[in-house]
Parts: sequence; C-alpha cells; structure tokens
Amino acid sequence: MTVRIGIIGIGQQGSMYASVMKNGTFMGMEIGTVEGLELGAVCDNSDERKAWAEKELPGVPFFSDHIEMLDSGLIDAVLVVTPHYHHPVMAMDAMERDLHVLCDKPAGVYTKKVKEMNAMAETKPHLKFAMMFNQRMNPLYLKLKELMDSNVIGEIRRTNWLITTWWRPEGYYQMSDWRATWGGEGGGVLINQAPHQIDLWQWLCGMPTKVSAKAAYGSHRNIAVEDDVTAVVEYENGATGSFITCVHDLVGTDRFEILGDKGKIVVEDSKKIILKTLDESESEISKNLSFEDMKRLFMGGGIGDVITEEVIEFENVWGLQHFDVLKNFAAAITEGAELVAPGSEGINALSITNAMHLSSWLGEEVSLPIDEELYFEKLQEKIEEEKLAKVQEA
Repeated sequence: MTVRIGIIGIGQQGSMYASVMKNGTFMGMEIGTVEGLELGAVCDNSDERKAWAEKELPGVPFFSDHIEMLDSGLIDAVLVVTPHYHHPVMAMDAMERDLHVLCDKPAGVYTKKVKEMNAMAETKPHLKFAMMFNQRMNPLYLKLKELMDSNVIGEIRRTNWLITTWWRPEGYYQMSDWRATWGGEGGGVLINQAPHQIDLWQWLCGMPTKVSAKAAYGSHRNIAVEDDVTAVVEYENGATGSFITCVHDLVGTDRFEILGDKGKIVVEDSKKIILKTLDESESEISKNLSFEDMKRLFMGGGIGDVITEEVIEFENVWGLQHFDVLKNFAAAITEGAELVAPGSEGINALSITNAMHLSSWLGEEVSLPIDEELYFEKLQEKIEEEKLAKVQEA
C-alpha cells in the first residue's frame, strides 16, 4: 500500500518535505524517498510558490485552496506546514474528510483550539494523527527516553535545560509579515524555535504543575514577541526545573541536566549523554555515610566508590529525523506501527508554552492546566496592541 500525501504550505519547510518525498533529496543530499509514501498534491496561496512547484515538482498537482485539495480524491493523508494558527483548523478540515494528518509543530497557538482538534481526532480512531516532533527520532533522545523509562537515575529532583542555540539575525524576522507577530505566529522563540525542546522536556521528565516565567519582548530584536525567556517550573513530587532560551546568543549553549535521587544525566550539545549513577540513593548515602568517608569526599577522594560514569556519544546529521518521522507516519498507516509522536501529545508542549507566556504577562506563577479563557483574552490584547502599533508606525 502506498499513501498519497498532500502538503499544505510549501514555504521553506514545506518545500523541504516536498523535495524529500518527490525527489529523495534533502539539502542537496540524496537520501531516497519515503517507503510507502508518495507526494499526491501540494497547496499554497502564493504565486511564487506555485512557480517553484511547477519547476521542482513536475507532475504533482498544485492547489491554491486547501479545501479543494482535500476534496480532490488525490490524497489519503495531509501534512500541515502553515502559519501556526492554521494548524488545528486545517487538521480538522482533513479529519472531517477522513484523511490522516501529520501536523508540523506547534500543535497550534493556544490550547483551547488544540483541544477541539484532539477531540475530533478521538472521534476518528481509524485515522492516524501525528505531530512532526522530529527530535523524538534523534537517536540520542531515543536513548535518553529509554534511560528515563528504565528509572536508571530514580525519582527526578531537578531538571535544567539551557538552550540558546537559536540565534536569528534581524533579517530573519523580515522574511514574512506573519513571522514573530502575535497575530501571525502567536509568539516568538517559545512558539517557533523551542517547541521541540519543550516537547522533549515533558516527554522525558513529565508535565510540570506550576510555571513561573520572565520573558523579554523585543529586547534584542525589533519584534513584539518574546526573544529571551527564563522559566522555573515545579513538578507534582516537589521537584523543580528551569528552561532558558533566547535568539540573540551567537555563541549558543545546549546543555540539559536531569538530576535524580540515584544519579544524574547531562546532555551536551545534543550529541553526548553523560550518565552518572549512584550505587544507592543519595538519601541512603547521606544517612549512612561515616564521618571519615565524608571527610574523604570533601577532600576530593572516594567519590568514585559510589558513582559509576558512562559517556555515550552520537553522530547527529541535522534534518534526517524529519525523514524518520515521515517513515514512521507512513508505517503507522500501512502497517499499524506505533506513532513516535501521536498528535494528541502536541498539546503538552503548547500547554507549557502558554503557561510561560501567561506567567510573564501576569507577573506571577501560574498552575497547569492554565485558565484558557484568560490566556485567550490576554492573547487578543497582544494582537490588538500590535495592530495599533503598526497603525501608529504608518
């Protein structure tokens, strides 16, 4: 069985998916086409993208209206790669027509709308619904998921992710009118660059129950949305966590730490896992350590008696995980394979993002699940402020 997939939105990201599926090429590399998947049609409302498709995707039907493509009978599934507000709307349009859905990140801009999408998906259990959380296919994070599920470091006490490798120059924000706007994109670094890490964070460590965030809006770039965020969270068991990101660190850091009561995991640059495990829990060591043993530890000796260290390094070719998600999606439809990123889970990362925004707007800690009506109200205020500012500039 071959799944005919249509792509809605063939801008920078969508054209990459189209090239992979039609020509088996990715960033100039020959990687082969996706087994069980063929490009049935593409859709975009840009004349420029239509010209690109005619040249680069010969023989692939082009549509300017996504409903016409969905109703064409040419596709069995759809990949939604449009500005964020459209993600749940277009996904539901496809589900209504009994088409399988793969949605690019994020699941949407606000959870209230994403809940509608998830509710519709529940009424269509025969359809496959997935998210393009490609980093879940990264071998490093698959290994890390295996380690966390095996409880190798015990109960989580603290998580910290410093991810500032998202440097974007001023010109990046001038590429599209919708980019880095409340009305078009629904946010900045949290909604555009960091969703993959926020998804991995909750996938590996669970959902927090409380969020407190300090966000800077247009602090280092000429944009209205957030370009620098520091957030602190609390988990159900009382553990704490932090998430720090920005778009103005040209050097950039990617360091993820998970501390448990039986060890610690450190991920450096998404390329290396450093696993340090204790022979017994830290609480037991603390309770049973003799004074002489404690002196040796403080003097720099004896620590190796209780800690075992393992370093696991990975080769990571950026972008190929997108290819792997497409393969997984096709296999789920044709063979019943388990989805690595079920669409219903897209709301988790978005819930954390919405909580960070709301906390920063209110200047106070918020609990999860957040007040969705309040979030939507505050988002509309941001959109109106943005419109007013543009009128004043003109």
